Amino acid sequence: MAITNSKQDVHPNAKANKGTRLPNRNKKGGTSFWARVWAQRELLLMVLPGVLFWIIFRYGPIWGLKVAFQKYSPFLGDASPWVGFQHFKRFFGQKDFWDLVENTVMLGVLSFVVTFPCTIIFSLILNEVRQPKMKKAYQTISYLPTFFSIVIICSLFRQMLSPTTGVVNVILGWFGVKPIDFMLKSEYYYMIYIGSGLWAGLGSGAIIYLSALAGVDTQLYEAAEIDGCSRFKRIIHITLPSILPTIVIMFLLAIGGIVSVGVDKSLLLMEPSTYDVSDVISTYIYRVGVVQGTNMSYSAAIGFVQSVISCILVVTFNKISSVVTETSLW
Repeated sequence: MAITNSKQDVHPNAKANKGTRLPNRNKKGGTSFWARVWAQRELLLMVLPGVLFWIIFRYGPIWGLKVAFQKYSPFLGDASPWVGFQHFKRFFGQKDFWDLVENTVMLGVLSFVVTFPCTIIFSLILNEVRQPKMKKAYQTISYLPTFFSIVIICSLFRQMLSPTTGVVNVILGWFGVKPIDFMLKSEYYYMIYIGSGLWAGLGSGAIIYLSALAGVDTQLYEAAEIDGCSRFKRIIHITLPSILPTIVIMFLLAIGGIVSVGVDKSLLLMEPSTYDVSDVISTYIYRVGVVQGTNMSYSAAIGFVQSVISCILVVTFNKISSVVTETSLW
């Protein structure tokens, strides 16, 4: 009969693990919530600044939406009289309501249709560059406009398109074309607005896709190359399907901005002669809410309408995406 030593049955790491405290277990056998929080306290502290930012500057102001249903006065504050949907009826009854909606949708849709695919294509091109130094140089040059403010970007485009000293008109003059004042002509406004946005956001947007491309298994490319697949076919059948979840997420995040055309860029690029295409809902809110300063409730109601439309777009496309691609925000 073999005699076993009880000391030898003890796991060799038992002494080392003796001082390690395991998370508290609840009655169902799982780890308690506060134990998980304490175990991941370093990661939660890193996330805390971003969470506080969204709570203070994004979710906190939601309480102020009640102003849209009041005849708000700074002197009365919360005691301002309630007027219900009066401001909404006024906005929908504006004679230029449909012009504002058309300009906003046109700028938002065209910017999205041009910028979104161009960012993906640019990231794919950068990913195919084989020389590391050249790749870093292209990426750095494309990313530089991200550090410029929207004022600088608009000023650069105004200088480049100047009819007297602009580089564009200088080049056109070499071919015998008379100077064109692009900023004063409505037919060029969409091109200027979309082109400036594409130049400013191309590099920063490509970084996200390049990060996703870095996680693609290189063995897939090697196997496809052995099978005789061309570079274009590898992009179509390997690269794009691998980063499809990232593309879908970025699509859903961008779709809500179609009706939220920024007021700063529109004000910096618009001229009185281009009001027919450059006057959007955001600039209208700026005029009635900031310039006039007496229609805070009215401007809040218009902003509320924009937020509701953006929310509907995101929720709708998120549902479609969850069904079609099985990828969604929630």
